[in-house]
Amino acid sequence: MPQPTLDVRNLQTHFFTRDGVAKAVEDVSFSLGSGEVLGLVGESGSGKTVTGFSILGLVDPPGEVVGGEILFKGRNLLKLSEEEMRNVRGNHLAMVFQDPMMTLNPVLRIDTQMIEAIQAHQKVGTDVARERARDALGKVGIASPDERLRAYPHQFSGGMRQRVAIAIALLNQPELIIADEPTTALDVTIQGQILHEVQRLCRETGTALIWITHDLAVVAGLAERICVMYAGRIVETGSVDEVLDRPLHPYSKGLIESVPSHNQRGRRLNQIPGMTPSLLSLPEGCAFRTRCPIADVECRRLPSLHEAETERRIFCHHPQRETA
Repeated sequence: MPQPTLDVRNLQTHFFTRDGVAKAVEDVSFSLGSGEVLGLVGESGSGKTVTGFSILGLVDPPGEVVGGEILFKGRNLLKLSEEEMRNVRGNHLAMVFQDPMMTLNPVLRIDTQMIEAIQAHQKVGTDVARERARDALGKVGIASPDERLRAYPHQFSGGMRQRVAIAIALLNQPELIIADEPTTALDVTIQGQILHEVQRLCRETGTALIWITHDLAVVAGLAERICVMYAGRIVETGSVDEVLDRPLHPYSKGLIESVPSHNQRGRRLNQIPGMTPSLLSLPEGCAFRTRCPIADVECRRLPSLHEAETERRIFCHHPQRETA
């Protein structure tokens, strides 16, 4: 088997607050190879974004990665110094944030920001860097890239700003990109265009991609594999087709049935009862049991992430049991 681009093993990221320890990411494991797209899905507060930040070394106090390994091409990122991690970030790993203004400086022209991003990692002249920046804008479908390079972020629409943020992530041809819900605030047409461009770029360049989202429709059309997260843990993982067509975990099934297209016209929308529990006071055993329609006494004991089928893992005592 070829070495995976990223191999996350038993990752634990906790936040140490005055009210207690919030286990934002607990025992998370997954891997992905060159050119592969992995969807990381779940409700708000499930630990998706913290997982992405942990991989890139962007967790700030009171948060801390307290356990596990993050192997990037066999190299444990948790063992690197801050200086070594800065060299990896942007050069080999990149992130696209939900808000493009977390990437873009509003008072600098686009060309200035893109050229600086290139020259921070590679010793190239300004003319060469500008040409690469121009090519990157073209790859994400921005017309008249020479003119756009001279513009400021406020002169772009939200969709255009997000395309620029994706272009910046691609500048140094990273082996892995983590995209944190980058199309959530965009209209459907622009979202579709960006998804198409990202998919094409991964296929052509071999860049691995983790797409963090709560939108199952986006994952269905983009990713090859999916990890469903709940309360800091991965509760189900497998191929997109298998998980979305035949979910084994009650939470995965609840998410899919909550999508309006799965409901009959004129009937009330299906929904998962209750709220996501506080990470400071998780229920004993399975964290989903207080909202689960098939929970029983056994669910007071913490399940293990076991293989239910070939390349299909499930964190549940009762996989495949039909809900009422």
